[in-house]
Amino acid sequence: MNYIIYILLGILQGFTEPLPISSSGHLFLFKQLFNTNLLNDLNFEIFVNFGSFLAILYIFLPDIVKLIRSFFTYLFNKSKRKNVKDDYKYCWLIIVGSIPVGIVGALFKDTLEEALANIKILGIAFLITALALFLVKNKSGFKEDKDITFRDALIIGLLQMIALCPGISRSGAVLVGCLLCGLKREVALKYTFMLYFPVSLASMAMGVVDFITTPTSSTLLFPYMLGMVAALLVTYFSYQWLSNLVKKGKLWKFSIYCFALACFIFIYFR
Repeated sequence: MNYIIYILLGILQGFTEPLPISSSGHLFLFKQLFNTNLLNDLNFEIFVNFGSFLAILYIFLPDIVKLIRSFFTYLFNKSKRKNVKDDYKYCWLIIVGSIPVGIVGALFKDTLEEALANIKILGIAFLITALALFLVKNKSGFKEDKDITFRDALIIGLLQMIALCPGISRSGAVLVGCLLCGLKREVALKYTFMLYFPVSLASMAMGVVDFITTPTSSTLLFPYMLGMVAALLVTYFSYQWLSNLVKKGKLWKFSIYCFALACFIFIYFR
């Protein structure tokens, strides 16, 4: 039975991680609904997050390899700089877009999570996510990768910072920021998940420290792996679904879900 629960929690993580519906918000909600120690298991959370990371890394691996190669080519091969100039700039756009959430997350993440750990605040956060996604339902910009400015990256980065609040979706906030800045839908989707990697790597690095200092029973490694594999597989297909909906301009469907979830919270926890 415990194995099934670990798999189901992995599926929950995998389904919500790429979608603009806040995986952290769902985790907090499930903690309130179900009194189980599994939801407070930090080591298990590290495993399932790693599963989602691997899935998204697999999807974007060609882009990442190309960007890393172009970045170092620009730095060390002057004769080829012109050919990789746009990719080099894009790397810096990722860095600039990651700075706000990096600073605030490093300094205040735990404080914010404790201060905002309230089910009513979670409901309000889901409402904000729903409204933001609905407002950009008809947005379809014109900017390609090379047209993104550093001002755009900073604005998008500031919106990503707001997603430190449980219930405010990181991917949703970044997608909204990208569309408001005039990025094409496909371009917005790519930049959204390029910004995912620095945040995810930083979170996993901090998680590894906790994992090392918190002994895990060897009997738990197998169910942890089951949850991780479930998260990996579901994240992959969940992203494909998101990609299809974004390209068709149907983000508003997630706004309906977030609105319904907020109503459920306000009624159930009144």
